[in-house]
Amino acid sequence: MPCISLTTDFGLSDEYVGVMKGTILSVNPNATMIDITHQVDPQDVLQAAGLIRSAYRYFPAGTVHLVVVDPGVGTGRPVLTAEGNGHRFVAPDNGILAPLRQDGVIRTVHRVENGDYFLHPVSSTFHGRDIFAPAAAHLSAGLSPAALGPAIPSAEMADLDLPTPTFSASGDLVGAVLFIDHFGNLITNIDAGHLEKWRNSARREKLMIKIGSHRIQGLSSSYESAGFQKPLAIIGSRGYLEIAVNRGNARQVLGAGKQDRVRISKTE
Repeated sequence: MPCISLTTDFGLSDEYVGVMKGTILSVNPNATMIDITHQVDPQDVLQAAGLIRSAYRYFPAGTVHLVVVDPGVGTGRPVLTAEGNGHRFVAPDNGILAPLRQDGVIRTVHRVENGDYFLHPVSSTFHGRDIFAPAAAHLSAGLSPAALGPAIPSAEMADLDLPTPTFSASGDLVGAVLFIDHFGNLITNIDAGHLEKWRNSARREKLMIKIGSHRIQGLSSSYESAGFQKPLAIIGSRGYLEIAVNRGNARQVLGAGKQDRVRISKTE
């Protein structure tokens, strides 16, 4: 059965997600649809990019990943379908797929321009229904990406200003909170590889993680490694440093938010 994953910022209180699914099934009644999430923060392209980057690999080869977080809906921004590692992606050309290109996942890219595969009339406010969903459905039914529009070099895809960890004058590793999950965990841009390389031979307990006025000593191996309602730092399932609170909400307890700076120091 062809599989289509869906990632949007539409939420679930309106009809948008259901209408997109109905559109997909009208084109390809055999499609299996799996929701990754519809709770991306509104218009947060960076969060959507991080989520699809983490999630796509856990789907079967041949999956079409439909990602609709589209602040530029109704403008001249292109719609893309991209292919790589046995997966296809349909998304606005606003940087959502940039991390996958940087990871070397994206091999071929086509602009989605052939109106024969759109719903008509095309709304200026709901391309998810009228362009993205039909394109994904046709791809899942076996349509060649070339039928949707011309191939373009991947270098022509929109970039995304991805904040990367840096080093301070004192040698600290400095990152930032990229997004906050449903549990209130603060997901940073510091991945396990950067952290391991930076700390070199320092032991796990010989690290100090600082966010705002809060200090966390060492890395935890589980969310319960810290005391009840105590903050902790851990490498989460996405492979990135998370700041959490044992049975609590780090965003609320620490008063933290997206883009807040996270500083890691070595201690003696």
